Amino acid sequence: MELMNEKKFGFGCMRLPLLDKEDPTSFDYDLINKLFDMYLEKGFTYFDTAYTYHGYHGEEGVRKALVERHLRDEFQLATKLPLRDFKDSCDMERIFNEQLSNCGVDFFDFYLLHNMGSNVFNKCEKYGAFDFVAKKKAEGKIKVVGMSFHDTPELLDKILSKYTDKLDFIQLQINYVDWNQPNVNACDCLEIANKYNKPVTVMEPCKGGTLVNVPKEAEKLMRDYNPNYSIASWAFRYAASQKGVFRVLSGMNTIEQVEDNASFMQNFEPLNEEEMAIIEKVTKIINENTAVPCTACEYCTHGCPKNIPIPKYFSLYNSIMRTTDSFSSQMVYYNNIAINHGKASECIGCKQCESACPQHIKITTHLKDVVEKFEKIALFLLEKFKKDKIS
Repeated sequence: MELMNEKKFGFGCMRLPLLDKEDPTSFDYDLINKLFDMYLEKGFTYFDTAYTYHGYHGEEGVRKALVERHLRDEFQLATKLPLRDFKDSCDMERIFNEQLSNCGVDFFDFYLLHNMGSNVFNKCEKYGAFDFVAKKKAEGKIKVVGMSFHDTPELLDKILSKYTDKLDFIQLQINYVDWNQPNVNACDCLEIANKYNKPVTVMEPCKGGTLVNVPKEAEKLMRDYNPNYSIASWAFRYAASQKGVFRVLSGMNTIEQVEDNASFMQNFEPLNEEEMAIIEKVTKIINENTAVPCTACEYCTHGCPKNIPIPKYFSLYNSIMRTTDSFSSQMVYYNNIAINHGKASECIGCKQCESACPQHIKITTHLKDVVEKFEKIALFLLEKFKKDKIS
């Protein structure tokens, strides 16, 4: 297939730079424009956004920074149909037309069924989502049809066995930590995609940035092998080295990140055996130091009845689980966040977050762990402090 002609990397637009980290729509256009322009100057063209990104304003941000500033033939644009959001067949049409307007284009180079899984598959069959994207392709409003997938290899096999003629490629979460993780099954899912000869785009190669900030012991292994390699480059090259992968997405927030990624993706070289062996050791170290495998995609927060900032709490929880000397500082962050958001203890157990989580994390269970660390222990220490002060 033509998609497999060369290794490429795409610009993932799920985490664009912001002026205010608390406002997902406060785009830092000065910086975004520079990042997009440099990426294009490096010879790359693929931008990946979605209807739901940045509080449902991600497509608008890409339009202003990319579409309104560059000729249409200078870039390739990918966006996605929100499978949780559409109500029926007519609603898919409405959303699609809205997306064309949001992005300011007449067609999409790539269009994906977004976050396919067991929670939405029956809905997609009921309302003909696969037929819908095939129809739009026939009309010339989509050039290439794909599907981003977060579920079991068995479901992927089932979908491809029924709809292989309607899907040109698959987007999978592939990184060295998730390669054999049972909640992601990256290796087995890639094997299924290869079985049906579906080229693969990789999302989350750095697992939401967690594979950039690896434990010191793991970082040393990488630096000792080659001090000139960035930590991120190991993750990207690992993903791009896999059979069937034709593109790896990167959410870039700095000029340095664009320069670094381009440096090893322009003339891509797969990992060698020695490097793969180092990755195995690094993976073991990371697994031993990560309590909750959250990528901070924030899908879980959409519609949370208690406005609980789940990824932020999990990030703080992971931080204190990695080291014993970070509790006090992480507690400050927790309390500051909780001023304008729900506390972990306010979770009502509705589990809408778990049905939306691409990582299939048992969120409500882990929120109880957060409560134990940041609320119960904190209360105990506060009471102890008061007693010690009185005595």
